[in-house]
Amino acid sequence: MVNQANFDLKAYLLEMRERVDNALNEYFPHVDGLTTDLIEAMRYSLFAGGKRLRPILCMAGAETVGGEGRRVLPVACALELIHTYSLIHDDLPLMDDDDLRRGKPTNHKVYGDAIALLAGDGLLTEAFSLMTSSYATGQIAPDRLLEAIRMISGAAGHDGMVGGQVVDMQWEGKKADLETVKFLHTRKTGALITASVVSGAILVGAPESQVRAVLSYGNKIGLAFQISDDILDVEGDSETMGKMAGADEEKGKTTYPSVLGLDESKKIQRALVQEAVQDLKEFGEKAEPLRQIAHYIIERKK
Repeated sequence: MVNQANFDLKAYLLEMRERVDNALNEYFPHVDGLTTDLIEAMRYSLFAGGKRLRPILCMAGAETVGGEGRRVLPVACALELIHTYSLIHDDLPLMDDDDLRRGKPTNHKVYGDAIALLAGDGLLTEAFSLMTSSYATGQIAPDRLLEAIRMISGAAGHDGMVGGQVVDMQWEGKKADLETVKFLHTRKTGALITASVVSGAILVGAPESQVRAVLSYGNKIGLAFQISDDILDVEGDSETMGKMAGADEEKGKTTYPSVLGLDESKKIQRALVQEAVQDLKEFGEKAEPLRQIAHYIIERKK
């Protein structure tokens, strides 16, 4: 049981990240044979030092409703594969054309555009292979696994992350209203974050009422996370973030600060976190990691 008074978020995130990294190293193919360049490119971005927030949310979601985080680890890792693929594609010259990611040269800068594109494709397809592998099916009831995969697919697809990326590109340099920026953010970033925490609850058999509460939490922190990224792009330090600050304004991106200004964006962000924490009131101490992660999302520096 989690002790609220003594809960150490930093230690928790470090422990969970290590658990995810060890599992990814076990599940993920190593360099071998004629596809060596492709596997190296996939592993380059996958092990470039990410926060592992999405898999951690998946495990924390499972534990919040009384399940075991270790049981959902294969699906949690699959979420990280999907997230990493999206970053590789997002950085490509035909998208955002970024040179740095997590303080390192972006995938296409190291391996070239074609290998980077295929590395992203490989990570996405490997995610679904992992979610249907014996690692997952040996731990999770088939109906729950199928429901989680359906949710994750929707969050990653045309009505989620991919659709959000399209809107992001189409609205560059244009004057957007609040509904447009909210639509963009809830899909490009928020959808997969929401699916991460909710899938954890689904996979361990949480009742519908608990899934709804976790879903409401996920929707709010997903939007708050992207607003944080918007604010960090204005106020953050490039060295700390591991990518160039000020890129959104330079590219004419549609962001909360560009539409509402920094002060109003921060106000909305704080309100979202407060409401998200309220969504967890029925879960008691088991939800303390999710409560602390909600606050961390707006306090982080990268």
